Amino acid sequence: MGGGGGAWKVAYADFVTAMMALFMVLWISAQDEKILIATSRYFQNPFHSPMNATSGVLPFNSNKTSQSEGKETGTEKEQDRGKQIEMTFLNSVAADFYRLLHLDESFKDKPIDIQVTSEGMKITLFDRPGRRLFVEDTPEFTEWGKFVLQSLAWTIDRHGMRVIIDGHTRTGMKTRDDYGAWELSADRANAARRRLVHYAVPPELIERVTGFADTKPLQGEKPDSDSNQRITLSLALGVRGKPKERTRNELPVTSVAPPSKAAPTPAAAPSAPPHPTP
Repeated sequence: MGGGGGAWKVAYADFVTAMMALFMVLWISAQDEKILIATSRYFQNPFHSPMNATSGVLPFNSNKTSQSEGKETGTEKEQDRGKQIEMTFLNSVAADFYRLLHLDESFKDKPIDIQVTSEGMKITLFDRPGRRLFVEDTPEFTEWGKFVLQSLAWTIDRHGMRVIIDGHTRTGMKTRDDYGAWELSADRANAARRRLVHYAVPPELIERVTGFADTKPLQGEKPDSDSNQRITLSLALGVRGKPKERTRNELPVTSVAPPSKAAPTPAAAPSAPPHPTP
């Protein structure tokens, strides 16, 4: 007999692949809304696999005993799986943000610190002498500060994150009698809010803006340390286009100017003094 006749094998392989893809789509479609949202967010960042438990800036807690797993109900397992997918997604967002700013995550005195928790992301923007976020003792952003807020706004708007902004200062700052640490910390937090809205973050995603003056120094830092000069942004995931409903008592503390219609793409990082050698 002559050779050939292998075309049916290729066709059969294509058929099996298509059926597998169909079964996967049907299975995903049968999950609850939280897992659907988390899965869609994962596919927005396909180069970060959720199978790697140590990827990103915060590893998963995978040390579960078989006894505790046996006590979990089906709903609890689905919620845990959805939470793991969500945390992996946040880890990938954090890593992308570091790359966007051309920063080394392991650098000791980096100007930005990101922590991923079960509640979301906590991003701390430091105002240190080596790379100033603000013009000294004012709420006016430097070129570096504007670039950071623009890049952060792009990330928040892209993923529809809810935002809480807190301003902090160090003790011993030179201030006027009628303008002290409370005013400065609140003005800097509000300046961050205005920048985010200017760079296309919907105003309704900003839930609270607060100034803490020098009442909450970082753990392990002296009250007068420059590291206490900072802005902290707490980001939480929400349904895209459907921000969490708030009661009257939870509305933002300040009014917001109308946002810009166009959402600019983050610009290149401005020139800045080189990082000191650790």
